[in-house]
Amino acid sequence: MLQYIVRKGDTLARIAAAHGLAPENVIHGNPWAAAQPYLYPGQVLFLPAIQRRRHAAQDGESARDVADLYGVSIDALIMLNPRLSPDGSCTPGTILVIPPSERTAIVKMRGEYGPRELGDDIGRLTAKYPFISTGTIGASVLGQPLHLLRIGTGSRCLHVNAAIHANEWLTSPCLLSFLEQYADAYADGRKWNGHSPEDWFSNWTLWAVPMANPDGVELVQEGAGPGHPYRRELTEWNSGRRSFRHWKANIRGVDLGDQFPAFWDEEQSRRGAAGPSPRDYGGPSPLSEPEAAALAELCEKAPPDMAVSLHSQGQEIYWNYRGYEPPESRELAERLAKAGGYRAVTLTESDAGFKDWFIMKFGKPGFTVELGLGRNPLPLEDFEGMALETGLILASILSG
Repeated sequence: MLQYIVRKGDTLARIAAAHGLAPENVIHGNPWAAAQPYLYPGQVLFLPAIQRRRHAAQDGESARDVADLYGVSIDALIMLNPRLSPDGSCTPGTILVIPPSERTAIVKMRGEYGPRELGDDIGRLTAKYPFISTGTIGASVLGQPLHLLRIGTGSRCLHVNAAIHANEWLTSPCLLSFLEQYADAYADGRKWNGHSPEDWFSNWTLWAVPMANPDGVELVQEGAGPGHPYRRELTEWNSGRRSFRHWKANIRGVDLGDQFPAFWDEEQSRRGAAGPSPRDYGGPSPLSEPEAAALAELCEKAPPDMAVSLHSQGQEIYWNYRGYEPPESRELAERLAKAGGYRAVTLTESDAGFKDWFIMKFGKPGFTVELGLGRNPLPLEDFEGMALETGLILASILSG
Protein backbone atom coordinates (compact mmCIF):
# COMPACT_ATOMS: atom_id res chain seq x y z
CA MET A 1 0.00 0.00 0.00
CA LEU A 2 1.27 3.45 -0.95
CA GLN A 3 0.96 6.15 1.71
CA TYR A 4 -0.33 9.46 0.35
CA ILE A 5 -0.70 12.75 2.25
CA VAL A 6 -3.66 14.85 1.10
CA ARG A 7 -2.86 18.33 -0.26
CA LYS A 8 -5.08 21.36 -0.85
CA GLY A 9 -7.31 20.80 -3.87
CA ASP A 10 -7.21 17.00 -3.61
CA THR A 11 -10.42 15.00 -3.94
CA LEU A 12 -11.00 11.26 -4.04
CA ALA A 13 -11.57 11.36 -7.78
CA ARG A 14 -8.49 13.48 -8.49
CA ILE A 15 -6.21 11.30 -6.35
CA ALA A 16 -7.60 8.13 -7.93
CA ALA A 17 -7.12 9.46 -11.46
CA ALA A 18 -3.55 10.54 -10.73
CA HIS A 19 -2.67 7.04 -9.54
CA GLY A 20 -4.51 5.03 -12.19
CA LEU A 21 -7.24 3.94 -9.78
CA ALA A 22 -10.99 4.23 -9.48
CA PRO A 23 -12.45 6.20 -6.54
CA GLU A 24 -13.85 2.91 -5.22
CA ASN A 25 -10.27 1.57 -4.93
CA VAL A 26 -9.30 4.52 -2.73
CA ILE A 27 -12.40 4.12 -0.55
CA HIS A 28 -11.73 0.40 -0.17
CA GLY A 29 -8.38 1.17 1.42
CA ASN A 30 -9.76 4.10 3.42
CA PRO A 31 -13.42 3.34 4.23
CA TRP A 32 -13.74 6.40 6.46
CA ALA A 33 -13.23 8.62 3.40
CA ALA A 34 -16.70 7.75 2.11
CA ALA A 35 -18.27 9.26 5.23
CA GLN A 36 -16.46 12.60 4.89
CA PRO A 37 -17.87 15.21 2.50
CA TYR A 38 -14.31 16.34 1.66
CA LEU A 39 -10.71 15.34 2.28
CA TYR A 40 -8.59 17.59 4.47
CA PRO A 41 -4.98 18.61 3.80
CA GLY A 42 -2.70 16.52 5.98
CA GLN A 43 -4.90 13.42 6.08
CA VAL A 44 -3.11 10.20 5.23
CA LEU A 45 -4.52 7.82 2.63
CA PHE A 46 -3.41 4.29 1.83
CA LEU A 47 -3.54 3.59 -1.90
CA PRO A 48 -3.59 0.03 -3.23
CA ALA A 49 -1.28 -1.13 -5.97
CA ILE A 50 -2.64 -0.52 -9.45
CA GLN A 51 -4.83 -3.38 -10.63
CA ARG A 52 -4.43 -3.56 -14.39
CA ARG A 53 -7.20 -4.76 -16.66
CA ARG A 54 -6.92 -8.31 -17.94
CA HIS A 55 -8.54 -10.18 -20.80
CA ALA A 56 -8.91 -13.89 -21.49
CA ALA A 57 -8.40 -14.52 -25.21
CA GLN A 58 -11.41 -16.01 -26.99
CA ASP A 59 -11.52 -18.53 -29.85
CA GLY A 60 -10.18 -16.96 -33.04
CA GLU A 61 -9.16 -13.73 -31.29
CA SER A 62 -5.79 -12.14 -32.14
CA ALA A 63 -3.75 -9.66 -30.17
CA ARG A 64 -4.77 -6.92 -32.61
CA ASP A 65 -8.43 -7.78 -32.04
CA VAL A 66 -7.90 -7.32 -28.30
CA ALA A 67 -6.00 -4.04 -28.83
CA ASP A 68 -8.82 -2.69 -30.98
CA LEU A 69 -11.42 -3.85 -28.45
CA TYR A 70 -9.85 -1.82 -25.64
CA GLY A 71 -8.68 1.12 -27.75
CA VAL A 72 -4.94 0.61 -27.18
CA SER A 73 -1.99 0.22 -29.55
CA ILE A 74 -0.75 -3.23 -30.47
CA ASP A 75 2.79 -2.17 -29.48
CA ALA A 76 1.66 -1.22 -25.96
CA LEU A 77 -0.19 -4.53 -25.63
CA ILE A 78 2.86 -6.54 -26.72
CA MET A 79 5.11 -4.58 -24.33
CA LEU A 80 3.01 -5.71 -21.36
CA ASN A 81 2.66 -9.25 -22.75
CA PRO A 82 6.11 -10.17 -24.13
CA ARG A 83 5.19 -13.86 -24.44
CA LEU A 84 2.74 -13.18 -27.26
CA SER A 85 3.65 -15.02 -30.43
CA PRO A 86 5.34 -12.96 -33.20
CA ASP A 87 2.30 -13.27 -35.48
CA GLY A 88 0.01 -11.90 -32.74
CA SER A 89 -2.10 -15.01 -32.43
CA CYS A 90 -3.49 -15.98 -29.03
CA THR A 91 -4.24 -19.38 -27.60
CA PRO A 92 -7.82 -19.36 -26.26
CA GLY A 93 -7.77 -18.70 -22.54
CA THR A 94 -4.46 -16.81 -22.56
CA ILE A 95 -4.65 -13.98 -20.00
CA LEU A 96 -3.48 -10.67 -21.44
CA VAL A 97 -2.65 -7.60 -19.37
CA ILE A 98 -4.34 -4.53 -20.93
CA PRO A 99 -2.47 -1.19 -20.91
CA PRO A 100 -4.28 2.07 -20.12
CA SER A 101 -6.45 3.41 -22.92
CA GLU A 102 -4.73 6.02 -25.03
CA ARG A 103 -6.47 9.39 -24.76
CA THR A 104 -5.01 12.07 -26.95
CA ALA A 105 -7.58 14.74 -26.13
CA ILE A 106 -6.45 17.67 -24.02
CA VAL A 107 -9.82 18.13 -22.34
CA LYS A 108 -10.61 15.02 -20.33
CA MET A 109 -11.70 14.02 -16.87
CA ARG A 110 -8.92 13.73 -14.30
CA GLY A 111 -11.32 13.82 -11.39
CA GLU A 112 -13.48 16.89 -10.80
CA TYR A 113 -13.02 19.71 -13.31
CA GLY A 114 -12.34 22.97 -11.51
CA PRO A 115 -10.62 26.33 -12.12
CA ARG A 116 -7.14 24.77 -11.98
CA GLU A 117 -7.96 22.13 -14.61
CA LEU A 118 -9.62 24.78 -16.77
CA GLY A 119 -6.58 27.06 -16.66
CA ASP A 120 -4.22 24.19 -17.49
CA ASP A 121 -6.34 23.04 -20.43
CA ILE A 122 -6.68 26.57 -21.84
CA GLY A 123 -2.90 26.86 -21.83
CA ARG A 124 -2.51 23.57 -23.68
CA LEU A 125 -5.23 24.38 -26.21
CA THR A 126 -3.87 27.80 -27.13
CA ALA A 127 -0.35 26.38 -27.42
CA LYS A 128 -1.54 23.68 -29.84
CA TYR A 129 -4.05 25.85 -31.72
CA PRO A 130 -2.69 29.41 -31.92
CA PHE A 131 -5.79 30.58 -33.79
CA ILE A 132 -7.71 30.27 -30.48
CA SER A 133 -7.27 33.56 -28.67
CA THR A 134 -7.74 33.89 -24.93
CA GLY A 135 -8.13 36.57 -22.31
CA THR A 136 -10.31 37.42 -19.34
CA ILE A 137 -13.46 39.46 -18.85
CA GLY A 138 -12.78 40.18 -15.20
CA ALA A 139 -12.32 38.30 -11.97
CA SER A 140 -14.49 36.48 -9.44
CA VAL A 141 -15.13 37.63 -5.87
CA LEU A 142 -11.99 35.73 -4.77
CA GLY A 143 -9.94 37.10 -7.66
CA GLN A 144 -9.98 34.06 -9.94
CA PRO A 145 -9.88 34.89 -13.67
CA LEU A 146 -13.06 34.69 -15.72
CA HIS A 147 -11.56 33.17 -18.85
CA LEU A 148 -12.68 34.10 -22.34
CA LEU A 149 -11.79 32.15 -25.50
CA ARG A 150 -12.41 33.20 -29.08
CA ILE A 151 -12.31 31.18 -32.27
CA GLY A 152 -13.30 32.20 -35.79
CA THR A 153 -13.20 35.37 -37.89
CA GLY A 154 -16.79 35.60 -39.10
CA SER A 155 -19.03 38.65 -38.94
CA ARG A 156 -21.70 36.80 -36.98
CA CYS A 157 -21.05 36.37 -33.26
CA LEU A 158 -22.13 33.57 -30.93
CA HIS A 159 -21.71 33.93 -27.15
CA VAL A 160 -21.65 30.75 -25.03
CA ASN A 161 -21.16 30.58 -21.27
CA ALA A 162 -21.11 27.67 -18.83
CA ALA A 163 -21.06 26.93 -15.08
CA ILE A 164 -23.06 29.97 -13.95
CA HIS A 165 -24.36 27.57 -11.30
CA ALA A 166 -21.61 26.08 -9.15
CA ASN A 167 -22.83 22.48 -8.96
CA GLU A 168 -23.32 22.44 -12.74
CA TRP A 169 -19.55 22.52 -13.31
CA LEU A 170 -19.58 19.58 -15.74
CA THR A 171 -20.86 22.04 -18.37
CA SER A 172 -17.40 23.69 -18.40
CA PRO A 173 -15.39 20.78 -19.82
CA CYS A 174 -18.29 20.01 -22.17
CA LEU A 175 -17.93 23.46 -23.75
CA LEU A 176 -14.14 23.32 -23.79
CA SER A 177 -14.20 19.83 -25.30
CA PHE A 178 -16.29 21.09 -28.20
CA LEU A 179 -13.85 23.96 -28.76
CA GLU A 180 -10.99 21.45 -28.87
CA GLN A 181 -12.79 19.19 -31.35
CA TYR A 182 -13.73 22.22 -33.48
CA ALA A 183 -10.13 23.47 -33.49
CA ASP A 184 -8.69 20.03 -34.25
CA ALA A 185 -11.03 19.45 -37.20
CA TYR A 186 -10.41 22.96 -38.53
CA ALA A 187 -6.63 22.54 -38.29
CA ASP A 188 -6.83 19.23 -40.20
CA GLY A 189 -9.30 20.55 -42.78
CA ARG A 190 -11.84 17.81 -42.08
CA LYS A 191 -15.52 17.59 -41.25
CA TRP A 192 -16.93 17.32 -37.72
CA ASN A 193 -19.97 15.02 -37.57
CA GLY A 194 -21.00 16.11 -41.05
CA HIS A 195 -20.41 19.83 -40.40
CA SER A 196 -17.73 22.09 -41.88
CA PRO A 197 -15.52 23.81 -39.27
CA GLU A 198 -13.97 25.82 -42.11
CA ASP A 199 -17.37 27.37 -42.77
CA TRP A 200 -17.88 27.96 -39.03
CA PHE A 201 -14.52 29.74 -38.82
CA SER A 202 -15.20 32.06 -41.76
CA ASN A 203 -18.85 32.79 -40.97
CA TRP A 204 -18.89 33.04 -37.16
CA THR A 205 -16.84 34.34 -34.26
CA LEU A 206 -17.45 32.21 -31.17
CA TRP A 207 -16.92 33.82 -27.76
CA ALA A 208 -16.83 31.31 -24.91
CA VAL A 209 -16.80 31.90 -21.14
CA PRO A 210 -16.33 28.30 -19.97
CA MET A 211 -16.54 28.85 -16.19
CA ALA A 212 -18.56 31.87 -15.07
CA ASN A 213 -18.56 30.92 -11.36
CA PRO A 214 -15.08 29.56 -10.49
CA ASP A 215 -15.31 30.31 -6.75
CA GLY A 216 -18.58 28.42 -6.46
CA VAL A 217 -17.28 25.50 -8.52
CA GLU A 218 -14.26 25.20 -6.24
CA LEU A 219 -16.51 25.32 -3.17
CA VAL A 220 -18.71 22.49 -4.46
CA GLN A 221 -15.69 20.31 -5.25
CA GLU A 222 -13.39 21.08 -2.30
CA GLY A 223 -15.55 22.57 0.46
CA ALA A 224 -14.66 25.44 2.78
CA GLY A 225 -11.80 24.11 4.87
CA PRO A 226 -9.63 25.90 7.42
CA GLY A 227 -8.24 29.12 6.03
CA HIS A 228 -11.08 29.72 3.57
CA PRO A 229 -11.83 33.47 3.66
CA TYR A 230 -15.61 32.89 3.77
CA ARG A 231 -15.63 29.76 5.93
CA ARG A 232 -17.69 31.19 8.80
CA GLU A 233 -20.26 32.85 6.53
CA LEU A 234 -20.56 29.86 4.24
CA THR A 235 -21.19 27.53 7.17
CA GLU A 236 -23.97 29.84 8.37
CA TRP A 237 -25.51 30.26 4.92
CA ASN A 238 -25.34 26.49 4.44
CA SER A 239 -27.29 25.89 7.68
CA GLY A 240 -24.31 24.16 9.26
CA ARG A 241 -24.01 21.49 6.58
CA ARG A 242 -20.43 20.48 5.85
CA SER A 243 -21.11 19.40 2.27
CA PHE A 244 -21.56 22.02 -0.45
CA ARG A 245 -22.36 19.57 -3.26
CA HIS A 246 -25.81 21.16 -3.68
CA TRP A 247 -24.47 24.75 -3.84
CA LYS A 248 -25.50 26.80 -6.90
CA ALA A 249 -24.57 30.33 -5.84
CA ASN A 250 -21.28 32.22 -5.96
CA ILE A 251 -19.01 32.48 -2.93
CA ARG A 252 -21.13 35.29 -1.43
CA GLY A 253 -24.28 33.18 -1.54
CA VAL A 254 -25.74 35.00 -4.55
CA ASP A 255 -27.37 32.91 -7.29
CA LEU A 256 -25.84 34.22 -10.52
CA GLY A 257 -28.77 32.72 -12.42
CA ASP A 258 -31.01 35.33 -10.73
CA GLN A 259 -28.68 38.32 -11.07
CA PHE A 260 -29.66 39.92 -14.35
CA PRO A 261 -31.88 43.01 -14.81
CA ALA A 262 -34.88 41.30 -16.39
CA PHE A 263 -37.84 41.73 -14.03
CA TRP A 264 -35.37 41.13 -11.22
CA ASP A 265 -37.76 42.39 -8.51
CA GLU A 266 -40.45 39.90 -9.49
CA GLU A 267 -38.00 37.01 -9.44
CA GLN A 268 -36.80 37.96 -5.95
CA SER A 269 -40.36 38.09 -4.68
CA ARG A 270 -41.14 34.73 -6.26
CA ARG A 271 -38.00 33.05 -4.92
CA GLY A 272 -38.44 34.39 -1.40
CA ALA A 273 -34.75 34.14 -0.45
CA ALA A 274 -34.06 37.12 1.83
CA GLY A 275 -30.29 36.73 2.10
CA PRO A 276 -27.24 34.71 1.08
CA SER A 277 -27.99 31.02 0.61
CA PRO A 278 -26.96 28.02 -1.51
CA ARG A 279 -29.45 29.03 -4.23
CA ASP A 280 -32.23 31.43 -5.27
CA TYR A 281 -30.94 34.63 -3.62
CA GLY A 282 -30.58 37.22 -6.38
CA GLY A 283 -28.32 39.54 -4.42
CA PRO A 284 -28.88 43.06 -3.08
CA SER A 285 -29.36 44.41 -6.62
CA PRO A 286 -29.04 43.28 -10.24
CA LEU A 287 -25.45 42.71 -11.37
CA SER A 288 -24.12 43.24 -7.85
CA GLU A 289 -21.73 40.31 -8.34
CA PRO A 290 -18.57 40.70 -10.44
CA GLU A 291 -19.18 37.44 -12.32
CA ALA A 292 -22.65 38.47 -13.58
CA ALA A 293 -21.54 42.04 -14.25
CA ALA A 294 -18.62 40.79 -16.37
CA LEU A 295 -20.90 38.66 -18.55
CA ALA A 296 -23.28 41.59 -19.08
CA GLU A 297 -20.44 43.99 -19.89
CA LEU A 298 -18.98 41.57 -22.44
CA CYS A 299 -22.29 41.37 -24.31
CA GLU A 300 -22.91 45.11 -24.11
CA LYS A 301 -19.49 45.97 -25.55
CA ALA A 302 -20.01 43.76 -28.60
CA PRO A 303 -23.62 42.49 -28.77
CA PRO A 304 -23.61 38.94 -30.15
CA ASP A 305 -26.11 37.73 -32.73
CA MET A 306 -27.07 34.79 -30.52
CA ALA A 307 -26.33 33.56 -27.00
CA VAL A 308 -26.36 30.18 -25.26
CA SER A 309 -26.04 29.56 -21.53
CA LEU A 310 -25.14 25.97 -20.65
CA HIS A 311 -26.72 24.55 -17.49
CA SER A 312 -27.63 21.07 -16.22
CA GLN A 313 -29.79 19.05 -16.06
CA GLY A 314 -33.00 18.03 -17.90
CA GLN A 315 -32.14 17.65 -21.62
CA GLU A 316 -34.27 20.70 -22.37
CA ILE A 317 -33.80 23.96 -24.25
CA TYR A 318 -35.55 27.16 -23.12
CA TRP A 319 -35.91 29.79 -25.81
CA ASN A 320 -38.59 32.36 -24.92
CA TYR A 321 -38.91 35.31 -22.56
CA ARG A 322 -42.13 37.27 -22.01
CA GLY A 323 -42.63 37.77 -25.75
CA TYR A 324 -39.35 39.68 -26.22
CA GLU A 325 -37.84 36.84 -28.26
CA PRO A 326 -37.62 37.32 -32.05
CA PRO A 327 -39.99 35.28 -34.24
CA GLU A 328 -37.34 32.82 -35.37
CA SER A 329 -36.49 31.67 -31.83
CA ARG A 330 -39.00 28.84 -31.61
CA GLU A 331 -37.93 27.28 -34.90
CA LEU A 332 -34.27 27.63 -33.93
CA ALA A 333 -34.91 25.99 -30.55
CA GLU A 334 -36.67 23.06 -32.19
CA ARG A 335 -33.74 22.62 -34.57
CA LEU A 336 -31.22 22.67 -31.73
CA ALA A 337 -33.33 20.27 -29.68
CA LYS A 338 -33.51 17.84 -32.58
CA ALA A 339 -29.74 18.00 -33.04
CA GLY A 340 -29.05 17.14 -29.41
CA GLY A 341 -31.96 14.78 -28.79
CA TYR A 342 -33.49 17.29 -26.37
CA ARG A 343 -36.89 19.01 -25.96
CA ALA A 344 -37.62 22.64 -26.79
CA VAL A 345 -39.63 24.00 -23.85
CA THR A 346 -41.66 27.20 -23.51
CA LEU A 347 -40.80 28.57 -20.07
CA THR A 348 -42.97 30.84 -17.93
CA GLU A 349 -42.70 32.41 -14.47
CA SER A 350 -38.92 32.63 -14.56
CA ASP A 351 -37.00 35.92 -14.66
CA ALA A 352 -33.60 37.50 -14.04
CA GLY A 353 -31.59 34.80 -15.84
CA PHE A 354 -28.83 35.49 -18.37
CA LYS A 355 -30.97 34.22 -21.24
CA ASP A 356 -33.91 36.38 -20.09
CA TRP A 357 -31.80 39.52 -19.92
CA PHE A 358 -30.09 38.85 -23.24
CA ILE A 359 -33.39 38.40 -25.10
CA MET A 360 -35.00 41.47 -23.48
CA LYS A 361 -31.89 43.66 -23.88
CA PHE A 362 -30.98 42.84 -27.47
CA GLY A 363 -34.11 41.28 -28.99
CA LYS A 364 -32.01 38.43 -30.39
CA PRO A 365 -32.26 34.64 -29.97
CA GLY A 366 -31.06 33.41 -26.60
CA PHE A 367 -31.16 29.89 -25.19
CA THR A 368 -30.69 28.10 -21.91
CA VAL A 369 -29.56 24.55 -22.60
CA GLU A 370 -30.03 22.07 -19.73
CA LEU A 371 -27.41 19.42 -20.47
CA GLY A 372 -27.65 15.84 -19.26
CA LEU A 373 -30.13 14.11 -17.03
CA GLY A 374 -29.99 13.26 -13.35
CA ARG A 375 -28.99 15.06 -10.17
CA ASN A 376 -26.36 17.80 -9.95
CA PRO A 377 -23.45 17.51 -9.83
CA LEU A 378 -23.83 15.01 -12.65
CA PRO A 379 -21.41 12.04 -12.55
CA LEU A 380 -18.08 12.16 -14.35
CA GLU A 381 -19.05 9.21 -16.52
CA ASP A 382 -21.72 11.39 -18.18
CA PHE A 383 -19.05 13.73 -19.58
CA GLU A 384 -18.47 12.19 -23.00
CA GLY A 385 -22.17 11.97 -23.86
CA MET A 386 -22.86 15.49 -22.62
CA ALA A 387 -19.85 16.88 -24.48
CA LEU A 388 -21.13 15.36 -27.72
CA GLU A 389 -24.63 16.77 -27.12
CA THR A 390 -23.10 20.19 -26.47
CA GLY A 391 -21.20 20.00 -29.72
CA LEU A 392 -24.16 18.87 -31.79
CA ILE A 393 -26.30 21.71 -30.45
CA LEU A 394 -23.68 24.41 -31.01
CA ALA A 395 -22.80 22.95 -34.43
CA SER A 396 -26.44 23.34 -35.43
CA ILE A 397 -26.16 27.06 -34.74
CA LEU A 398 -22.80 27.52 -36.46
CA SER A 399 -23.97 25.63 -39.56
CA GLY A 400 -27.22 27.59 -39.81
